[in-house]
Amino acid sequence: MALDVLQTKAEILRSRARLEQRSLSCLGMQVGKRTLWDRLRGVHPLHLGDELKSWDVLRTAEFVEREFPNTARVLDIGSYSSEILCVLHRLGFVNLTGIDQNPNLRAMPYGDTIHWEIGNFLRTPFPDRSFDVVTSISVIEHGFDAAALLGEMSRLLDHGGCFTASFDYWPHKLDTSDTQFFGMDWRIFSRDEVNALVTAANDYGLAPVGDLAFDALEPAVHYAGRDYTFAWLVLRKR
Repeated sequence: MALDVLQTKAEILRSRARLEQRSLSCLGMQVGKRTLWDRLRGVHPLHLGDELKSWDVLRTAEFVEREFPNTARVLDIGSYSSEILCVLHRLGFVNLTGIDQNPNLRAMPYGDTIHWEIGNFLRTPFPDRSFDVVTSISVIEHGFDAAALLGEMSRLLDHGGCFTASFDYWPHKLDTSDTQFFGMDWRIFSRDEVNALVTAANDYGLAPVGDLAFDALEPAVHYAGRDYTFAWLVLRKR
């Protein structure tokens, strides 16, 4: 399945249970160390992950585990506070890189084995064809730029490599023009917008790896006054 949609809230709970059953869950791991000065100032440490994104994380981890060897070169974009690379680390993957503009990125867990790179994932410093897999957990809907995103993913992926992305989704268009996150526009992708993304991807040598399932049973997520769900897409570099 090249496009899958989260159908119910229950799937989120089942996905987290599956991650925990396999000892893969990294939810709640502390990012960085909380100093004495932090405690005195009442600064609370950031913790890894978001339970709402359990389905996305499990779907991505199981795809990478199934389709690639543990030596695959994996890049996660927008990786600050995301679980996915830590989950893949627990699965035995040994060539993991995360990129994000947050200056605290290098405080993320497993810094001795995961390479954390501070930078813009639309203009990365990595050479062409550096990765076999690029992952993205609820990132591309913020400040979406199709040409920049697809161009950089195509450049970074080796032949046969995959770009996997989860994102906010609802089949019909929901207006989010009055809302920003992280200083960027927020988009809940509609069916038409996903179709447009997949069509545009073809110009960059990226194609879906299977069927596209657009239907949504219920809005599994309520956030910022909107009811929607998540979708998960895989594009392969030809």
